[in-house]
Amino acid sequence: MKKKLVPYLYSFPSLLTIGVIVLFPIIYTGYISFTNMSIYHWFDFSFIGAQNYKKAVLIFDSGFLPALLRTLLWTVINVVLQLVIAFLISLGLNAEGLKLKNLYKTLLMFPWAMPGYVTILLWRMGMFNTEFGLLNQWLKSMGFSGVSWLSSNSIAFAACVAVNLWLALPFMIMIIDGALQSIDKTYYESARIEGAGFGAQITKLTVPLIRPVVAPAVILTTFTTFKQFDIVFLLTQQQGAKTGADIHTIITYAYEKAFITNNYGYSSAISIIIFAILIVLSVITRKDIREEGT
Repeated sequence: MKKKLVPYLYSFPSLLTIGVIVLFPIIYTGYISFTNMSIYHWFDFSFIGAQNYKKAVLIFDSGFLPALLRTLLWTVINVVLQLVIAFLISLGLNAEGLKLKNLYKTLLMFPWAMPGYVTILLWRMGMFNTEFGLLNQWLKSMGFSGVSWLSSNSIAFAACVAVNLWLALPFMIMIIDGALQSIDKTYYESARIEGAGFGAQITKLTVPLIRPVVAPAVILTTFTTFKQFDIVFLLTQQQGAKTGADIHTIITYAYEKAFITNNYGYSSAISIIIFAILIVLSVITRKDIREEGT
């Protein structure tokens, strides 16, 4: 009996730490989500049942559902573009006879190596600034008028996608490039002997062979993109420097309700909904990975 308790005794400090740091905040957030806790009801908040959840899910004007739809669109567009662009760049990097390919790969890793906060602010002030930004300087040099890149929703959304691609592409390129290098070149020689063209080699040979390596990276990128916060917030929503664009994702929306409007009960309900969505996605993706492995 004592031998069975020894492992639990050794792991108790770690389990206690996890419980305090991870489990308690989740449980407390779930509790707060059923109350009207806010800046006006800090100590005297009361239990209101599922009203916060009903407001978020059933009332479109509350802002949560538009933010959720925008987040889904944000995730799909970014993941698809990352996958396609990284695949094409990786194919180019692995082309036969390409010189200085190691130099190109090193340069492509620079955006990933830089701190994200610094990169985002450099894009905001150096590229998207209405008066001094490089993009508007180029437009004015060609005789066009400047564009307010971060003021309107559609253009600001595209600008955020561009910055996210800049930051995230190196990771996907590295994964796909490694997967391509692991393919035995004799497969392509056999395919060419059989008369397969470039397109057939890509669709029938390259894609199936790299899929087991790339699939986990795509899943990881999907989760990371879904809960992306810093790009949208720093480019358009930062307090004292808002641009006028209303392109909240569910993460920035939850942040605003918690720390700007101080509606803690409602923001807690949103956080629990986000947590539930991520759990469901995790279960689905784990099942897909197991099926891919078998």
